[in-house]
Amino acid sequence: MQPYRILAADDHAHAREGIRLILEDYQEFEMIGQAENGKEAVELADRLLPDIILMDIKMPVMDGLEATKIIKAKHPYIKIVMITVSDDVTDLFDALKHGAQGYLLKNLQSHQWYEYLRAFALDEVPMSKEVAIRILKEFPQTPEPKTVSTPLSSREIEVLQLAAKGFSNKDISIQLFISEHTVKSHLKNILGKLHLENRVQLANYAFHNGFIS
Repeated sequence: MQPYRILAADDHAHAREGIRLILEDYQEFEMIGQAENGKEAVELADRLLPDIILMDIKMPVMDGLEATKIIKAKHPYIKIVMITVSDDVTDLFDALKHGAQGYLLKNLQSHQWYEYLRAFALDEVPMSKEVAIRILKEFPQTPEPKTVSTPLSSREIEVLQLAAKGFSNKDISIQLFISEHTVKSHLKNILGKLHLENRVQLANYAFHNGFIS
């Protein structure tokens, strides 16, 4: 199996070096390029076509939010993971709405970076409960529950409801007495059937269509 090719975009050289050192420990990942700002990230994404981009939010010349929008419009299959600090919630939410797959906190331990990156690479699209709560707070009024026509099975609706509330794959598997592999399969099918890219969009869908309140 070929390693996942990663581009790191951060205006701090020591941060990029830190990412390189973390990835060096794992054969599943290979850093193929580094960008000092969003503009460089866009240019390198065009040239290198990485599997995953680790994108800092605050950068000079062009920030990570704008770079994310441009790259996802041109290369929707490239996974973009925002690397951020814990108080960047608003910017992070904007990035996720524009197609980013998720986020990594800069202060995570290296093994946690590995676990999260592996999840993103395998399309597990993790999302924390904090982000799920933030999504719900974006909507000023709770819509009236309604019956909608949906392509989802009853089991997929159960998975949708839990995922939209920020439950991890493991938590969902425990709640529904199914394996994590089955949860991953359901999530992939749900995102495909609804033409969605990540759990932020999934939570938005679930909320607006009355599956959660």
